Amino acid sequence: MRVLHIITSLSTGGAERSLFNLLSGGLGQAGETAVLSLTDEGTYGEHISGLGIRVYTLNMRRGLPSISALIRLRRVVCDFRPDLIQGWMYHGNLLALLAGKLTVGHPAIAWNVRHSLHSIEKEKRLTRLVIRANSWLSSKADKILYNSRISQVQHEAFGFAADRGMMIPNGFNLDELEADPDKRKMMRCAFGIDDNEMVVGHVARFHPLKNHAGFLQAAVLLLQTHPDVSFLLVGRDVDLDNPALSGIVPANLIYRFRFLGERGDVHDVMQALDIFCLSSTSEAFPNVLAEAMSLGKPCVATDVGDCRDILGNSGVAVPPGETRALAEALVWLLEQSPEKVVELGVHARERIQNNYQITEIVRRYSELYKQLERSR
Repeated sequence: MRVLHIITSLSTGGAERSLFNLLSGGLGQAGETAVLSLTDEGTYGEHISGLGIRVYTLNMRRGLPSISALIRLRRVVCDFRPDLIQGWMYHGNLLALLAGKLTVGHPAIAWNVRHSLHSIEKEKRLTRLVIRANSWLSSKADKILYNSRISQVQHEAFGFAADRGMMIPNGFNLDELEADPDKRKMMRCAFGIDDNEMVVGHVARFHPLKNHAGFLQAAVLLLQTHPDVSFLLVGRDVDLDNPALSGIVPANLIYRFRFLGERGDVHDVMQALDIFCLSSTSEAFPNVLAEAMSLGKPCVATDVGDCRDILGNSGVAVPPGETRALAEALVWLLEQSPEKVVELGVHARERIQNNYQITEIVRRYSELYKQLERSR
């Protein structure tokens, strides 16, 4: 079976990472799988090519597809001749439907929704239009995959075809996500952090829904009672030059924060942490939370998307947007005994191992693809 994955981009992001995890975990077979990015090769194009999987690009700009992009799309499907087309994210889903019309043989069409939908009015105007188009056309897809339970509920309430919906969570390779004391020491040394210093980490590109401002406000509150804690923040456009973040951290406390920007070694940076924090006001299934748990990090996360289900009893979930609750949860973890912190970390890794192993997630995708092929 020849499977073509159509994704909005291959830049650094949760959906892109999930696609790569699936392909490297066994879903992608050289010669039988290809990936089409609506934009360019981004961060993951080279990694996917390294698996022996063909990567096509349309080099589209934001907005409606151009005539030249549609011509390239037709060339791709004529060249690859897919039996199944898997869309990723709203734009990729629409192009998957179009690609199906351009392909000889009527390939099966699957969509992949990677977003929660608390309020469509908070989305950008073009995104709102694309989401509505997804809703109107959703019955044309043979299957609609969601990576979180809450995302499926929200989208079906919005009008996505309920009889096509199916939830398959993200998957993780725990062989690549293991605590490494030597790497922890190396990373702390690189950041100028002592071995006995407590470190709280936050990983997300800047976006209002990631609520970096709320995290910084909680950190400032925390420092009133725990002045020796340090904070590592990883993410594109996450620094105090960003107007949305400037002025939150008092000048006399800035030395407790390290803004690392966008990094290609996030998992190595996470080794340096004692606690991971997710402060978003909206998520579906945040990869970064499960990755931190896989590394044995106790976590505090806002109760958005499927975060509470992912955490189980291994961490603390707090209401989104409540800065003081976020600070109090972090303080609670910081005040636990070293043995308790280790125990929570062990539970966190076991939670991912028992529920989100990449091998099981790949098996579920593979079985679905076989079913869709049989029903063509």
